[in-house]
Amino acid sequence: MAKASDASNLQMVLSDGKGDAAASTVAGSAIATSYNDQIRPLLDAVDRLRHLKVTQEGIQLPTIVVVGDQSSGKSSVLESLAGISLPRGQGICTRVPLVMRLQDDPSADTPVLQLEYSNGRVVPTTEVNVADAINAATAEIAGSGKGISDAPITLVVRKRGVPDLTLVDLPGITRVPVQGQPDDIYDQIARIIREYIAPKESIILNVLSATVDFPTCESIRMSQQVDRTGERTLAVVTKVDKGSEGLLEKVTMDDVNIGLGYVCVRNRIGEETYDQARAEEERLFKYHPLLSKIDKDMVGIPVLAQRLVQIQATIIAKCLPDIVRQINDRLSRSSTELDQMPPDLNNVADAVRAFFHIVKRVCASLEKILVRSEFDEYHDDSHFHGTARISEMLNGYAKKLPAQIPMVGGELFLMEEMRVLEETKGINLPNFLPRSAFLVLLKKKVETIMQEPHDLVNEVWNYVEDIVVKVLLQHSENFPQVQSACRRSVQNMMDKARERSANHVKELIEMELVSDYTANPDYMKTWAEIMHGHDKFMKAVEDNSKPTKITLDFFGEVDVSHMRANADLARQAFDLRVRLTAYWKSIVLRLIDSLALHVLLGVKRLVESDLETELADELLGNKMAGMERMLTPSPSTGTKRERLKKSIMLLRQSKDVVANIMDRISASGEV
Repeated sequence: MAKASDASNLQMVLSDGKGDAAASTVAGSAIATSYNDQIRPLLDAVDRLRHLKVTQEGIQLPTIVVVGDQSSGKSSVLESLAGISLPRGQGICTRVPLVMRLQDDPSADTPVLQLEYSNGRVVPTTEVNVADAINAATAEIAGSGKGISDAPITLVVRKRGVPDLTLVDLPGITRVPVQGQPDDIYDQIARIIREYIAPKESIILNVLSATVDFPTCESIRMSQQVDRTGERTLAVVTKVDKGSEGLLEKVTMDDVNIGLGYVCVRNRIGEETYDQARAEEERLFKYHPLLSKIDKDMVGIPVLAQRLVQIQATIIAKCLPDIVRQINDRLSRSSTELDQMPPDLNNVADAVRAFFHIVKRVCASLEKILVRSEFDEYHDDSHFHGTARISEMLNGYAKKLPAQIPMVGGELFLMEEMRVLEETKGINLPNFLPRSAFLVLLKKKVETIMQEPHDLVNEVWNYVEDIVVKVLLQHSENFPQVQSACRRSVQNMMDKARERSANHVKELIEMELVSDYTANPDYMKTWAEIMHGHDKFMKAVEDNSKPTKITLDFFGEVDVSHMRANADLARQAFDLRVRLTAYWKSIVLRLIDSLALHVLLGVKRLVESDLETELADELLGNKMAGMERMLTPSPSTGTKRERLKKSIMLLRQSKDVVANIMDRISASGEV
């Protein structure tokens, strides 16, 4: 990993005055200078990273991107820098991104050129044939028509006298499609250009024709969208011999915010050699009545080469330490992500161990959620605060059960009891309360609430099932091939839980109907309190001179007029109502307490044993069929594992590349 001082050492090497000294020697050679010797290792490192396709990992590389409107002279500028001929013709000449890697090789008697494209394909070529080779590669990538593609071609040029530069030439901007071009050609080109110029690491080399108004150029508009201040934009003005009028004002007034300045050039014309073109360029800017007034630091291909080399060095110096950091960060994240993936399962024994590891983690999570009231795994998701949610359901159930015995709405006081007493009377002593009357009424009252316990257990088990499924799927996400079996296991388990609860509720109701019994002392206490109103009630019934409406504790205001004709029956009806009212409280408490304990026991048993048993039966049964499925990696898991392995390999190679160059920079800073 690079030392913290490497970045400052890098800046020292590039900015300690040696750069200015090197720059001053540019004029000694038409294009290349000894300054390249300092830049070459840095540029080689960045080119190596680009070749490794580290940008696929989201790491942007410092890049000089060449943009311009169609026929602005982009290709001619690149030809002048490289000293080679590129494809020419009508319409779009550059139909794919062309990455030009220029490498000065003083020992090269003959230039060495090669194309690289289509995932590693290398095609050697020559200066004479390079244009045809680029056309052939372009046709292979983008088709033989006039369409474009974002798949790049890399042209490596090792030649004596060229500057050490890497530039990306992009298709020229055209708004109106010609015959053979898609209708959305502009949108396609704009998308490719934005993709290359948007990163802050990119330097925009905007090629402008001197014959047009700069503010009207589409390339200017695009560059301003991503570089409003122009701090990343250098403008190259071509065709100066055709647009010399007012050019000085254009490049000095700078109406379009070109932060890195302008360089005016004359490209090769006709059959000129490149040496002849440079001589004509020098003569033009020296003797032309208008062009000669432009500052000499702003004219000529040699000046452009010098500026590009300096800018390239600066952007690399600025970006390389951050690239080192990004590579290390992404390598660490990818390695951690790969480590967190399930290990490769080689046999059934491995699968069984992985299965029980999953079950153990699932049961531990569910115990926290549903039993121990711990939710550290789900701080911000209240749905997973299981004990609180189940408690809310139990409280809601308790509130739904009526605290007072349910009565028929709108019916006269004690009329229901009187009817039942009439229908259950027998041949017996007149002052005995028929027990059958009590049981009949009790059954009717209990039946009015018997659905509430069923609703509660269904609500609880629906919630528990949802929690169990979500937790189980989360912990088994690396084995999607067995998740459907896991779902079946949970469904089977919950069906059994619901059946047990339904039977338990049924038994609770049957117990309440089979007899009237309680050892709860509150029954007698409540009965005695209500019976304090018995004498008051009977006086109102028996004494016709008394008001027919009286107020009784527990019952409120009641009308007794309909009972005065049968005082004995009214006495029995009152006694029956008092007993039912006192006993009802015991019934409600039993239904609440017993069902709450049943639910809590069922949840505890589910977490501690039922879930593991069901999962084992499903996945370990049928001759280990579930384990066999676990041995077959899912396409998504396999794809993810391979992607992470390739990413880690690429990032490790990239780390080695930048480590080597940072070591060299550090050593240079110590000299």
